[in-house]
Amino acid sequence: MINVGIIGASFARDAYLPAFAHIENARVVALASGRMSSAMAAAEPYGITSVYDDWEKMLDEQELDLVCIATPTVMHATMVLAAIAKGAHVLCEKPTAMNAGEARQMLDAARSASRLHMVDHELRFNPTRQRIAELIQGGDLGDIRHVNITNIGSSWADPAGRPKGDWWSDASQGGGRLGANGSHQVDMLRWWLGEPKSVIGQALTVIPDRVDKTTGEPWTATADDMSHFTLEMVSGTLAQVFMSGVAATNMGNETQVFGSKGTITLSNSDEKLYFAKAGQGFEDISVDDPNAGLEGLNKGIWNVSVLPALRELTAAIAEERALQRGASFVDGLRNQIVLDAVVASTTSRKWEDLDIPEIP
Repeated sequence: MINVGIIGASFARDAYLPAFAHIENARVVALASGRMSSAMAAAEPYGITSVYDDWEKMLDEQELDLVCIATPTVMHATMVLAAIAKGAHVLCEKPTAMNAGEARQMLDAARSASRLHMVDHELRFNPTRQRIAELIQGGDLGDIRHVNITNIGSSWADPAGRPKGDWWSDASQGGGRLGANGSHQVDMLRWWLGEPKSVIGQALTVIPDRVDKTTGEPWTATADDMSHFTLEMVSGTLAQVFMSGVAATNMGNETQVFGSKGTITLSNSDEKLYFAKAGQGFEDISVDDPNAGLEGLNKGIWNVSVLPALRELTAAIAEERALQRGASFVDGLRNQIVLDAVVASTTSRKWEDLDIPEIP
């Protein structure tokens, strides 16, 4: 049996704990959060009695085979290094780290300790996006000429819509749209298209002046609430990503892939996948997710896709093998290099060439 510890209560409640309930060879034995009340509320429905408001104490007192980390980004590197030092394999939420230097430390530590390492880019386990990968890599679309991805939401639109101290709005804690959603898009584009060679973009704070909706106290947001970037892939494909949290209307995520032989469109609003061959109309080629109807899993691709990701990781641990699927800390480092370059491009207002390392 694989003993699991989780740091961070919110995503544990929404995704990790419901998923682990469907994995027979793993059990969550301990959970830590910054607030004991949050940890207890998440743990109680699953009968978890070892609950902490001190994650270091949890690591000291528990013998854990796997540690799952879902905390503000600024804490990722410290927690990952500590968990590995205790002998645990690690699953870390995205974005991987505050910068590529931290991501490299995490990768080096995991490899030195011969521990498995995964970043929770769960969309790699979504059947619809796997189908897109198959169509691209199988040549059904021909040469991929360009990709457009938009993620438009309203969760940052109201200056009084987020509380003071919201870490997602704090750049010093690793908040912002670029890390929250952009890391997923970069990982998905690399998975589909191979490595990028340069990027231009911006990570912008459109509404810095904010007000706590409860107290009326003014505060300043420093993280990006709107970001965009264009990747030039080694293959020559151009991929454009535009993400906004400050729109008046939530329009969700839209993906379009344009090839020499065909076009794909995908909308998160209905998860319908359409494919049009050159000169023909669009046909519905949607793929059902067999896990979507499982009891206890929360709705939505983000929550459902965590289950197969955790199944792959726990199977690799049990079988003492390398990961066969998913994003490792190698991918985490490569993704982080791209995110860092978008931040640099915000200042330079120029294309930034990417030095993506060759890591066997």
